Amino acid sequence: MIDFWIAAGLLLLLALAFLLLPVLRGRRAQAEEDRTALNVALYEERLAELEAQRAAGTLDAEQLEAGRAEAARELLADTADGDAPRRSSLGKAVPLAAALLVPLLGYGLYLHWGASDKLELARRFAEQPKTLEEMTARLEEAVKVQPESAEGWYFLGRTYMAEERPTDAVRAFEQAARLAERPPEILGQWAQALYFAEGKRWSPQMQALTDEALAGDPTDVTSLGLLGIAAFEARRFSDAVGYWERLVAILPEGDPSRTAILGGIARAREQGGIAGTPESAKPAAGQVELKVSVALAPELADKVQPDDSVFVFARAASGPPMPLAVERLRVADLPAQVALSDADAMMPQLKLSNFAEVQLVARVSRAGNPTAGDWVGRLDQVSGKASGEYALTIDRADAP
Repeated sequence: MIDFWIAAGLLLLLALAFLLLPVLRGRRAQAEEDRTALNVALYEERLAELEAQRAAGTLDAEQLEAGRAEAARELLADTADGDAPRRSSLGKAVPLAAALLVPLLGYGLYLHWGASDKLELARRFAEQPKTLEEMTARLEEAVKVQPESAEGWYFLGRTYMAEERPTDAVRAFEQAARLAERPPEILGQWAQALYFAEGKRWSPQMQALTDEALAGDPTDVTSLGLLGIAAFEARRFSDAVGYWERLVAILPEGDPSRTAILGGIARAREQGGIAGTPESAKPAAGQVELKVSVALAPELADKVQPDDSVFVFARAASGPPMPLAVERLRVADLPAQVALSDADAMMPQLKLSNFAEVQLVARVSRAGNPTAGDWVGRLDQVSGKASGEYALTIDRADAP
């Protein structure tokens, strides 16, 4: 703020100069008037001396006229450089009073209508915050200075959520929604904050907010994800799969949350007894897709339980041991067909199509461990470069 007050002080001095200029000019005019009066008095005194000398017989008439002419020339010479006497119509009191009142009036008006707080806030926001707490404090100050800023309230709500303060985030998102005329993305964030603030208990208000958000934008990711979570927690697994499949379909392939959502879909299918491959997990045009029909050998039917987990995955025949694509089922779902594709890759460099040859594996694990189980089936020498259909039978004990 130092530079601001320096600039304001310089402008004030300029204004005072204009106000005090008439006073300074008045003093100069007064000095010129006093000098002219003195010259006139000297001229009259000189004339009186000449008349006295003429009466005494010292000067004749011709010398008297010559003396008068000389005195007149001296008077004109003394007053030639001076301006005509001037007087300010304002006098001295008005400019001096204005010089005192203008700074006080200007300061008072600035305090009432000025924006020093916003200027200081802008200066502080120009500096990178060092901690999340510092960012929160700045945003809180910003909404105090600019309470009608929807953007400020929105970012404050996001920051509160990052600090796990959902109750405060509810208030911030509510203000942002009101000021921004209820856009879908803010309604979804508001519903999400309410969900966590109320202990993950679904309410009619949350349903109304997400319904309104999806009516305005059917691809609002926050609302779709939240509705899927709420449905899963309420054991409405079919609804959860539906919401999450819609969400996966609109997420970019490299989105880090895609894998977690696909895992959620698999869990919802497993717990809800929903067989099949999600439509959203199907590959885009040009991607490799391996359709695998998985069955359990008849001789193992009495050695497994319906709720035992079944992991079907593809891994590189020569390369990293981690799966390139994986699906999870239950023994009760068998026989079933699953699709393994590039869309299931956990990392871009671990796509099926990046490997010339892959191995297909189906593993039954009562403990739910995808890396070690009870029974297994394998199919080697499968091309990872082209789509195809394969049959895989689980028919042997899983070697340690």
